[in-house]
Amino acid sequence: MASDNGYLDFILDQLSLAEGISYRPMMGEYIIYCGGKVVGGIYDNRFLVKNTKGAGELMPDAHTELPYEGGKEMLLVDNVDDREFLALLMSRLYEDLPAPKSRK
Repeated sequence: MASDNGYLDFILDQLSLAEGISYRPMMGEYIIYCGGKVVGGIYDNRFLVKNTKGAGELMPDAHTELPYEGGKEMLLVDNVDDREFLALLMSRLYEDLPAPKSRK
């Protein structure tokens, strides 16, 4: 099941306090970027983020889920109604993740 544009718009609006948020559609789903780094995505109308140390500390009780068959487990973000929490989460993810590799 692909994610719908309404859920994407909702999540992008909730992420409005975070800086550098962008997205890219990919095979019916959406990859979410923060400052050019892939931090997570929207899969089957679920907001999933990479399982980093900082994300785990902010969401110690988060469930891990597969974004798609064969994918790596990611953390399900249940607290999508709290914009300040989401901005902090994006900041922590950005800090934890390496810089994107340059394309040749």
